[in-house]
Amino acid sequence: MMLIPTHHFRDIERKPEYLQPEKCVPPPYPGPVGTMWFIRDGCGIACAIVTWFLVLYAEFVVLFVMLIPSRDYVYSIINGIVFNLLAFLALASHCRAMLTDPGAVPKGNATKEFIESLQLKPGQVVYKCPKCCSIKPDRAHHCSVCKRCIRKMDHHCPWVNNCVGENNQKYFVLFTMYIALISLHALIMVGFHFLHCFEEDWTKCSSFSPPTTVILLILLCFEGLLFLIFTSVMFGTQVHSICTDETGIERLKRKNQPRERTGSWQSVKETFGGDFSLNWFNPFSRPCQPEIPSDKDMVRQVTSLSDTETTEDPSEETKDEDSVEVTDE
Repeated sequence: MMLIPTHHFRDIERKPEYLQPEKCVPPPYPGPVGTMWFIRDGCGIACAIVTWFLVLYAEFVVLFVMLIPSRDYVYSIINGIVFNLLAFLALASHCRAMLTDPGAVPKGNATKEFIESLQLKPGQVVYKCPKCCSIKPDRAHHCSVCKRCIRKMDHHCPWVNNCVGENNQKYFVLFTMYIALISLHALIMVGFHFLHCFEEDWTKCSSFSPPTTVILLILLCFEGLLFLIFTSVMFGTQVHSICTDETGIERLKRKNQPRERTGSWQSVKETFGGDFSLNWFNPFSRPCQPEIPSDKDMVRQVTSLSDTETTEDPSEETKDEDSVEVTDE
């Protein structure tokens, strides 16, 4: 992960005119329910294509270099079914993580009329994001790539071309888990295949020439080892974030603001969709849908402020002047 640049916090501006809510345009008419979410980011799209290419490359080597030429049909069938099932679940999880709204806050709702309708009392404040002109609920952060505020944003991952947030964290966790499993499975099969080829004639253990076979296997071994380490670390990090009910960006910012934390098991159930079942491992099963924040959830009590205020979130650093961007690397 990468933190850009060094933190620095800006004092709260006590004048609501500073953010000029009258300049916010009303939010656009909402699209139909189920509208596909897709981020038009060149780097993210390229990373997603590379991810699919690497999985399909592993599929090619496993099938056409190791399994199909093998004379042990039981070995080939069992490993072929297991590897293809894991690869399918990994790519399905990747698609769901990439095409699911991670929990975007309605854009452009910080209008003067809407703020006035909240009827703020002394000591109450609403935080507005000056980047996307939206009123931010608690634990929401602005993503400079998605150009939206995301509820419970953990980080922006270019490999899925999306933020990891409240609504798609389950799919991202499954993606990292299945990629780690197919990487481990591929490494084990490569090891057995090398042993088999050393014992047998190299011309009989593959339909390709011996030099081509060695190159393909070495590339697969390098890919599998690299992705096994990377996705295992990401999987562990995500599980830790879920169990501690603390997102990656909150941990990096070291926000020690007191708040009520969800218990570890309850947080896991909310992320994966209810009590433990096989649906936890199913990328086509939706997680528990969080309640949409109501108007009162957007209002926060600030004891140090005595006047009704509309202010910029002091804990929010954005990408340009005072920003934090968290990405996978």
